[in-house]
Amino acid sequence: MSESGPSTTVQRSPRLYNEDLAPRRPNAVWRTWDLFCVWMSAVHSLGGYTFAVGLLVLGLNGWQMALAMVGGVAIVYLGCNLMGVAGQRLGVPFPVFARVSFGVFGANVPALLRAVVAIFWYAIQTYLASAALMILVLKLVPPAAAWTHASFLGLSGLGWLCFLGLWLLQLVVLHRGMETVRKLSDLSGPVIWIAMLALAIWVLARAGWHLDWTYHEGGPGMTTGSVIVAVVSGVFLTVSYFAGPMLNYADFARFAPDKRTVLRGNRLGLPLNASAFCVVSVIIALGTVRLYGKAISDPVQLVAELDSTAALLLGTVAFALATVGVNIVLNFVSPAYDLANTFPKRISFKTGGLITAVLALVVLPWKIYANPVAVNYFLGGVGALMGPLFGILLADYYLIRRARVDVAQLYTDAVSGAYHYRRGTNLRAVAALVTSGAVTLVVALVPALADFASYAWPIGVVLGVVCCLAFTRGGTALPPQSPARGPAQSAATSTVTDH
Repeated sequence: MSESGPSTTVQRSPRLYNEDLAPRRPNAVWRTWDLFCVWMSAVHSLGGYTFAVGLLVLGLNGWQMALAMVGGVAIVYLGCNLMGVAGQRLGVPFPVFARVSFGVFGANVPALLRAVVAIFWYAIQTYLASAALMILVLKLVPPAAAWTHASFLGLSGLGWLCFLGLWLLQLVVLHRGMETVRKLSDLSGPVIWIAMLALAIWVLARAGWHLDWTYHEGGPGMTTGSVIVAVVSGVFLTVSYFAGPMLNYADFARFAPDKRTVLRGNRLGLPLNASAFCVVSVIIALGTVRLYGKAISDPVQLVAELDSTAALLLGTVAFALATVGVNIVLNFVSPAYDLANTFPKRISFKTGGLITAVLALVVLPWKIYANPVAVNYFLGGVGALMGPLFGILLADYYLIRRARVDVAQLYTDAVSGAYHYRRGTNLRAVAALVTSGAVTLVVALVPALADFASYAWPIGVVLGVVCCLAFTRGGTALPPQSPARGPAQSAATSTVTDH
C-alpha cells in the first residue's frame, strides 16, 4: 500500500496550500516522549477529573467507575492508533486528511465542525483556569476582593484580569508555533501528574488512608443488569470525552518520524498513563466523599483548602498550567489548522490561532458554562457529529482506498485532480455525514432518548462506516498502485509546483 501516486507534476493551488498545511518535512522532530506528553496534557486536566467524578451520577461505585474509564481509554487507544498511523503516513494535518474523503473544498465541512467544538471548549477551559487563578490571587492578596464586586458583561474586574492574562499567555504560545506547543506539552503533562499525586496523598491522609470503594450515589445498590448498562454507558461517555482530539489526532501524529513512534507514544499515553490517572481521580473523589460527605467535582476547591501558602501557590500554578496545556493541545491547535484550511492564502496557522482566541473572547464563555442547556444542545449536538465523521474518514481511508493516497493531489484544485470530485466536494461523503449525523443528533438531543445519549458516539461511528461504504464504494477513484513511500519521497514522484 502506498501513500504515493503517479509520477506526474501537480500544480498546487494557493486556495489549498500554505507552509503550515504542507506535508511533514523529512526532519520530523516529535518523538515518543512528545506524543506521550500530548496525552498527559490531554488527560491530566480539571475537566478530566470533573468528568471522572461525574460518572458517580450513573450510580457506579469506585471500582466500577475505574473499570468504565479504563474500558473507554482502551477504545480511544485503538481509535488513535488508526487515525495516528494514517496521519503519520501522509504527514498532513486533519483538515488536509479530510480532503481525501470529502474533497479538496468539501473538507471544510468536517474541519469547521471540529473547529466549532474546539473553540467553545477552548473558551470554557480558559475561563475555568482563570477561576483557579482568582482563588490564588484572593488568597495571596486579600484586598483584591474589592475587584470582585462590580462586573462587566457578567464577569468581575478581577475575573477579567485573570481571564485576559491566561487568554494572552495561550495566544503567545500558539503564535510561536507547534514547536513551542510541543515544549509546553512536555512541561505541563508531568507537572499536573505531580500535582494530582500530591493532592491524592493529601486527601488520603486526611481521610485516614481509608476509602470505601463500594460507595455510590442514589441509595440502594443496582441490579447486576443495571450495573452492566451503567458501566457500558461510562465506557462510551469516556470515549465521547476524547472524541474531538481522537478525530484530529493527525495534527500531532503527522510530526512523528515513523509508525512505531506513534504506537509507542499512544501506548504510554493512553493504556498506561490515562488508566493510572483515572484510578487517581477515583481515589481523590472517594477521599472527598469520606471528608465532606459527597464527591467534590472541582479539584480547585480542594487546593483552596490547603493551609500552606506555598502549597496553595504551587497547586494553583500547577492546575492553571495544566489547563493551559490541555487547552492548547486539545482546543487550540485544531481550530488553528481548521481555519487555515478555509483560506490558506490569507490564513496561516498563527492567524487561525488569533481568530480562535478572538472568537473565544467574543462568546463570553462564563455565560455559556452557566447555561447547561446551551452546553448540552449546542456543543452536545455538534459533538455528536464527531462519531459519524470518525467512521467516514477511517472507512474511506482503510476500507475503500486501502491506505492509497496521492498526497500531492490534496493540494490541487484542478478539475482533473483525484480529490476534486464535483466542484471540489465529494457529495457522497456529505450524504453519508448527513444521514448518519441526523440519527446521532436525534439520539443525543431528543429527551425521550436520553437513556441512549451516551451511545451517540458508537452509533455514529457504525452508521458513518455503513453509510460511507454504501454511498461511496464504486464512486471513489484510487491512485495507481506504486511502491510504498513516505511523504518526503512522495513529493519526488508526484511533483508539486506553484500556479
